[in-house]
Amino acid sequence: PRWGRGQETYGEDPYLTAKMGVAFVKGLQGDDPKYLKLVATPKHYAVHSGPEHARHHFDVQPTERDVWETYLPAFEATIKEGKAVSIMGAYNRVNGDPACASPTLLVDILRDQWEFEGYVVSDCGAITDIYRNHKTTATAAEAAALAVNAGCDLECGETYSALGEAVRLGLIDEETIDRSLVRLFTARFQQGMFDPEEDVAYAQIPISVNDSAEHRALALETARESIVLLKNESNFLPLAKSINTIAVIGPNADDPEILLGNYNGLPSTSVTPLQGIQALATAADTHVTHAQGCTVFKEDRSGFAEAVEIAKNADVIVFVGGLSQALEGEEGQQEGLPPGLVSRGDRVKISLPDIQEALLQKLYEETGVPIVLVLLNGSAVAINWAHDHAHAILEAWYPGEEGGSAIAEVLFGEYNPGGRLPITFYKSEDDLPAFEDYHMQGRTYRYFEGEPLYPFGYGLSYSRFEYSNLALSQTQLGENDTLTVTVDVTHAEGPAGDEVVQVYLSTDDTNYPLRQLVAFARVYLAPGTTNHLAFEVSADQLTRVLDDGSRTLEDHSFTIFVGGGQPGHANGLQATVRSIGE
Repeated sequence: PRWGRGQETYGEDPYLTAKMGVAFVKGLQGDDPKYLKLVATPKHYAVHSGPEHARHHFDVQPTERDVWETYLPAFEATIKEGKAVSIMGAYNRVNGDPACASPTLLVDILRDQWEFEGYVVSDCGAITDIYRNHKTTATAAEAAALAVNAGCDLECGETYSALGEAVRLGLIDEETIDRSLVRLFTARFQQGMFDPEEDVAYAQIPISVNDSAEHRALALETARESIVLLKNESNFLPLAKSINTIAVIGPNADDPEILLGNYNGLPSTSVTPLQGIQALATAADTHVTHAQGCTVFKEDRSGFAEAVEIAKNADVIVFVGGLSQALEGEEGQQEGLPPGLVSRGDRVKISLPDIQEALLQKLYEETGVPIVLVLLNGSAVAINWAHDHAHAILEAWYPGEEGGSAIAEVLFGEYNPGGRLPITFYKSEDDLPAFEDYHMQGRTYRYFEGEPLYPFGYGLSYSRFEYSNLALSQTQLGENDTLTVTVDVTHAEGPAGDEVVQVYLSTDDTNYPLRQLVAFARVYLAPGTTNHLAFEVSADQLTRVLDDGSRTLEDHSFTIFVGGGQPGHANGLQATVRSIGE
């Protein structure tokens, strides 16, 4: 959660990341039998998750078990199942070799094992890092030759301009360079770049579709589905119709930049949380007041008095806080920030910024008005005080151009939240291993033995769902077997809404993850209805990853849990299944 670029990922779980990544790659590349819509490029390959300040010289030393159990599965899926045509190498070294010049990563695994036929591109400046920061080579020519020989076909940077010198020095031959050129031009041919535009369906898509009503509706639906209800004391939400005045307070309430996160396009218009609340409040004949109160992190309390004053005259406080690109992002990032400001990259503390915590406590102590906390952030925040004192908490992430409308719809009950956390919310950074230690012991829900603030897979709803009739097609799985898990999910109470049904395997044996997600489905249920669901779990998902990175199916017993979250943290049913080794 300290990594500033965690917001760019699909979370901490390799299975979930693989599923989302494959879908994203397929969507980007399209389904035309001849042409690609565009080239999808999963990144950063491999074993790359901070810290930002060390990425240009850091040598990651993971175990082979961690590499194959955690760090590679999503990449493997996007290449083998998603058919990604490109992949981007990371800045860091992995077990001594720069990732963009690693024969192990780029040849042994990517080409030989996964049969990748596309091209490899470096992260920007990563080839320069080989000789300037990693000191793997002494010169630019040596670095360029090392990378191309290993299979890094395209550079984002300038070091490949030394390839001519590298050829003259005998560090690389022209046939190897031609190999990369063929890969690169193949991708261009696949996009129809040299064909008449009228023959390429994707070339007919006008730019006007980007900022269209259809796409804004999709942005709204995406924001709705991503919101996670973390707390709802005594069913405080949705807001009662009798509420006359809402005080909207906080640094992220009316800042359109905050909605976007990093690496984004710029929408023509955006709806902030304040604007979204105002729009629905007007329809409900509810008055809305507003005060910023404080900035995201600067120690300036000059706005506290105004915030307290408007809060005293309100029926509910909606505090919109969290983080921003100033606190989490890429090293040196300026996008999404005021002129002259540069992102800090990673966080040292995972708590809510002190100034926001102080304002929340002052509002609580001096007004007695119920508080609804809305978080806009890209990674986990330890909101321990709010967990104990706020009436309700919404995690809205960086929700995009229609984020304010989606937040308001959830607050007013026009949309029933169904999102689930793709990451663990810890109580403190003290629960985390050292940042530069890439061993998985104690990391993520799969290996963490402590008590989280909010677990991976967690999320509340305005509805209640019940599980029944759990059945397994078999109780023992041998090699090449597939287990079918069926269950009935019934909408028992509340408005229509979505339930995210999750399937986990768990065991006390530390040779395996303590628990792991193996299947999931998001289903919509009207009041009183039942949905019969079937999930498939392969024998490969029950394998053990050995210390050398290989997988083996051993005789072992697992608990299989099906419910609305992790076992021990959600309503659900469980059974026992056993893997049978050779």
